[in-house]
Amino acid sequence: MEFFKKIVLICMIALPCYLLAADTVNINTADKQTLMTEIKGVGEKRAEAIISWREQHGPFKSVDELANVSGVGQSIVDMNRDVMTVGE
Repeated sequence: MEFFKKIVLICMIALPCYLLAADTVNINTADKQTLMTEIKGVGEKRAEAIISWREQHGPFKSVDELANVSGVGQSIVDMNRDVMTVGE
């Protein structure tokens, strides 16, 4: 019974930590598939537009700059702000 209590306690501590430690997507280095699967509202066309914008203008300086990409609005940026990064 003591073993079971320890397991339950470990799960109660570890699960919230795991859920809060979600991976972030670096919009400067992510490939098309990653952009499509990790950023809500980004499908094939938007992922291609993000990559194309990066190639033409260089790396994004901030997550907010993603709204400059044709087809990606501020609402998509706001909805995904917590899962996106531009680097270190």
